[in-house]
Amino acid sequence: MAPGFYLQSKFCDNDDKNIHARFLDNKLSGAKRYSTPYRFNFGESFSDCLIPFLNETQNSKRLKETPCTDEFVSSEESFYSSSTSDFYSGSNSGSTESLNSVPKPHFRDHIWAYTQRYLAAETMEEAAAALIGGDEDEVKEEGNADGMRLVQLLIACAEAVACRDKLHASTLLSELRSNALVFGTSFQRVASCFVQGLSDRLALVQPLGTVGVVIPHLKTMAISSEKEEALSLVYNICPHIQFGHFVANSMILEAFEGESSVHVVDLGMSLGLRHGHQWRSLMYSLVNRAGKPRRLHLTGVGNCAEHLQEIGDDLEQYAFSLGLNFEFSVVECNLENLQPRAFKLIEGEVLVINSILHLHCVVKESRGALNAVLQKLHQLSPKYLILVEQDSSHNGPFFLGRFMEALHYYSAIFDSLDTMLPRYDTRRAKIEQFYFADEIKNIVSCEGPARVERHERADQWRRRMSRAGFQSAPIKKLTQTKQWLENMKISEGYTTVEEKGCLILGWKSKPIIAASCWKCSSV
Repeated sequence: MAPGFYLQSKFCDNDDKNIHARFLDNKLSGAKRYSTPYRFNFGESFSDCLIPFLNETQNSKRLKETPCTDEFVSSEESFYSSSTSDFYSGSNSGSTESLNSVPKPHFRDHIWAYTQRYLAAETMEEAAAALIGGDEDEVKEEGNADGMRLVQLLIACAEAVACRDKLHASTLLSELRSNALVFGTSFQRVASCFVQGLSDRLALVQPLGTVGVVIPHLKTMAISSEKEEALSLVYNICPHIQFGHFVANSMILEAFEGESSVHVVDLGMSLGLRHGHQWRSLMYSLVNRAGKPRRLHLTGVGNCAEHLQEIGDDLEQYAFSLGLNFEFSVVECNLENLQPRAFKLIEGEVLVINSILHLHCVVKESRGALNAVLQKLHQLSPKYLILVEQDSSHNGPFFLGRFMEALHYYSAIFDSLDTMLPRYDTRRAKIEQFYFADEIKNIVSCEGPARVERHERADQWRRRMSRAGFQSAPIKKLTQTKQWLENMKISEGYTTVEEKGCLILGWKSKPIIAASCWKCSSV
C-alpha cells in the first residue's frame, strides 16, 4: 500500500475553495474520500484518459509566478522547488517544516490528485472484474495500469526537467526508456518520442545553482531522405494533409467561378512533397469541369529555388498533358523576408493565397513577426487566403502546459495510427519516428528561434487574422468533406465538423487539423 500524502488544492469554484485531502490512501481509503472519482473506462484510448489532467490544469486558479533568470525555464516552472524528487519518492524530510507553513498548491498536486482519484476508481473496477471474470478484462486492466504509470513518469520527468533537477530527471528517463517502446502500444510509442524530447531538453540546461543556459542551434531547412520518405507515407496513409488539400482546392475552384485566370501563391510549396499532389488534383478538376479550361498561374514560395523549380517543371509537363494553360513562378525567401513586389502579378488575375501547415512556423514569442507577414499578404489583396493548421495549443508561455497539450494531441494521432497499420509495420515506425517525433521533439526540447512547431488553436488564429485586417469567409463544404472522407475509406474514428466557419478534422472527439478561409476586410 502506497504511503499517504498531504494535499491542499484551490479551485475556481468558490464552494470548493477549502477542499483538503489529508493522508489520502491510494486504494480503499481514496475511494471513500472521493464520492465521484474519475472512472477510467478501459475501452477508451490513452489520449482520452489524459482529458481530466488537462481539465484540472485549465480550471484551477493560476499559481503565483516567481521571476526566474533562466530563459530556458519559464516563470511558472521556477515556482516548483527542488523537492520534486522527495515528493515522488515519498520522502518525509522536511515534514516538520511543512506542517508549520502549509505549502501552496503545485502543478504536480493537481496531477497527483487525479492520479489518486483514478487509483480509487481502479479499486472498484478490480472488484467488479473479479466478479465478472475473464482473461481479456485482466489483460486490458494490466495494459491500462502500465499506461497510467507511463503518464505519471512522463509528468514527473517533465517537472524535474523544468526544475533543472538533472539527477532526478535522469533517473526517471532511465525508467521511461525501458518502458516506452518504439513497437509497443500506441501510448508506449508516443511516450518514446516525448522521452527523446525530454532527454534533449535536459542536455541543454545547466544544473541547479548555475546561471545561464545552453541555447540549441537552429536546425537547417534541408529535408533528410528519411524525413522525405516519412512525409510521403503521412500523405498517403494519414488524412491530415490530404484533408487540407481537398478543402483548399474546393475554395480555389470556387474562386474560378466567373474568372478566366487565377493566380495561386503557395506558401511553403506543398510542404516539400516532390510531386505537387495538391496542384495535380486541382488541374485535373479544372479540366473536367463544364466549360473551357482556364488559365492557372502558380507561385511557389520557399527557401530552395532549385527544389521548387523541379516541382514546377513536373507540374508544367502534367498541365501540358491535360491541355491546361499553366504558368509557374518561384519566389525564394523566408516568409519573414517576404515582400509584395516579389510576386509577378498580372492585371485581371484573381489572387488566392494557400498555406497548408506552414504559417505556424512564423509565430514567435512576440506577436509582431506573424502580424508583419500577414499584413504583407493583406497588401496583395487576395480574394481568399486559405489557412490549414494543426488545431492544438503548443505555443503557450509555460513549458509544462505545452507538454501536457502535446501529450494529449499526439496520443490521439498515435492512437489513430493503431487502427490503420499493424504494430510491427515499418511504415508506421517511419511515420512516427521521422515525422511526428520531429514535431514532438521540437515542441518539447527547443526554445527561442529553434522552436518552430508553434501550433495554435483555431480561436487564436481568428484573433490573429482579424488583427491583420482579414475577415472570415465561412467554408460551406461540410457535406462534400464528409463524402470525401468516406471515399478515402479511412478508419471510422476520423470525423469532420464545422465550427465557427472552420472545417475541423478530428480523431474521435479530439480536433487534429482546422481549415479556414479568409478575405480582406475591404473587399
